[in-house]
Amino acid sequence: MPHPGHDLNIRPPSSKQTTQSSDAPKAGNSEDERYPICLDSFIRTKQLTCKHEFCKECLHKTINKMNPSVQFPDFGHILISYNIPSGIQSDKHPNPGQPYYGTARLAFLPNNTDGNEVLKLLKKAFDQKLIFTVGTSRTTGLDDMVMWNDSPHKTSLSGGAEGSGSPDPIYLIAVKEELKAKSIM
Repeated sequence: MPHPGHDLNIRPPSSKQTTQSSDAPKAGNSEDERYPICLDSFIRTKQLTCKHEFCKECLHKTINKMNPSVQFPDFGHILISYNIPSGIQSDKHPNPGQPYYGTARLAFLPNNTDGNEVLKLLKKAFDQKLIFTVGTSRTTGLDDMVMWNDSPHKTSLSGGAEGSGSPDPIYLIAVKEELKAKSIM
């Protein structure tokens, strides 16, 4: 439980990432240029900022059928900025009276209904001092550091589940379950 001066900043959701779409046939379109999902010609495409192109109709069908908690680049994102200053440990910390070393962390949520619901739950958990703890850093091995308190956060917009990033189809479900176990509902 860090010093009372800890801070949580939530930036307004970003606008949807830029996408380009075209209803016009692509130049050089041939029988060999078929979309691998629907096996139709690449006529109406949608290009994401990552430059991947999708059949517009297949993309929309996929989004509509997907579990709403799946993160998808077209939603944009919510940026959470945590700023925990250094301070002196209280009786609730491992080494009362000793200094602890603060941290600044960024986390991301998809800007969709489930992402906004998880944002509210994370805010409740933060206010109850459940997001961070003081202990030995797993990455540096240093003692008396402010660190995540086993609360799952996405700290990257890419890299998938293995890289603490998106896309991760079960992330929002896992966060809700983890917070529910801590009586955050």
